[in-house]
Amino acid sequence: MFKTLRTRLGPLLGLICIWLLFAALKGESFYRWDNQRLMLLQTAVVGTAAVGATMIIISGGIDLSVGSSIALGTVVIALLLRAGHSPLLAAGGGVVAALICGVLIGSLVIGHVGRVASLAVAGLTAVWSWPRAAPIASIGAGLAAGGAVLVATHFTLKRVALAPFIVTLGMWGALRGTAKGLADNQAVYPDQPTWLADLMTVSQSGIGRILPPGVWILLGLAVLVGGVLRYTRFGRHVFAIGSNEQTARLCGVPVERTRLLVYVFGVGCAGIASCLQFSYLSMGDPTTADGYELKVIASVVIGGASLAGGEGGVLGTLVGALIMTVVDNGCTKLELDNWVQEIVTGAIIITAVVVDRVRHRRET
Repeated sequence: MFKTLRTRLGPLLGLICIWLLFAALKGESFYRWDNQRLMLLQTAVVGTAAVGATMIIISGGIDLSVGSSIALGTVVIALLLRAGHSPLLAAGGGVVAALICGVLIGSLVIGHVGRVASLAVAGLTAVWSWPRAAPIASIGAGLAAGGAVLVATHFTLKRVALAPFIVTLGMWGALRGTAKGLADNQAVYPDQPTWLADLMTVSQSGIGRILPPGVWILLGLAVLVGGVLRYTRFGRHVFAIGSNEQTARLCGVPVERTRLLVYVFGVGCAGIASCLQFSYLSMGDPTTADGYELKVIASVVIGGASLAGGEGGVLGTLVGALIMTVVDNGCTKLELDNWVQEIVTGAIIITAVVVDRVRHRRET
């Protein structure tokens, strides 16, 4: 009981100590409410993506393509808005794009390489033939090519499971390249501003006066995912797979299906984060969120999750994301150079991993 309590309260105590340190060094300019609200706003995008990454890391996986997923989502949103679609449909398009990426990643992780290859061939064939033939003919050509690949791989590949690190590393480049291709290597600006631009700003009425809507979205998503992990059968399956996949399989846990859903939901959270990032930028930028994958993983690890899987929680992830934001904000208030902030952040990450390893060694 004491070990569990210590594990859960450790990141929170660390956040309090770091906050008090900067409050003592900088005074009112740090601890005034406007600065606290700013730090919460700065945490919204990374925190939203990190909530989804929590499920992935608990299951024993990892996602190195978070930043690319967010960039792709902002481009999709901007393109849909520029095409005249409603803001709600555009935001949904960004989330759906992330869900599709989650399906692709999850399918590769569980070994459905043939299905992914057939979908890729079908899509590329349809896109290539679209300007050269009628729409129906292009779709038919895509389906025929994809079906041929699916049949061929069914008899040759069967199932080839790939390491999540390799899959997401490859998708990191593929999704970033897709975003640049859709945006024609430039920022995409909507024709006119919409309410999506207000998600990361303080409003003049309602609960938006206290915190921007983006922060409320983060908190609502955290409550939802935290409840799923703690109170549902799916959540128990996620922890079981991360703790010992073979034991979970012997106990009747549908490992492949659960892993697929974990990546769909986890990357889907990156899609929600892309809506917040679009609101922050007011444009679709294929180069945005570069390096966010490290920030997201660091938030989860600093929050007490184990990279070996089987441990972690949404509350700890939020605390971890806040720790990184407080360090960045505090160093900025102290007028320290950016390289100092990076060193301090790196030291915190390494310390969190060392503490996790030492704790596991003592328990075993």
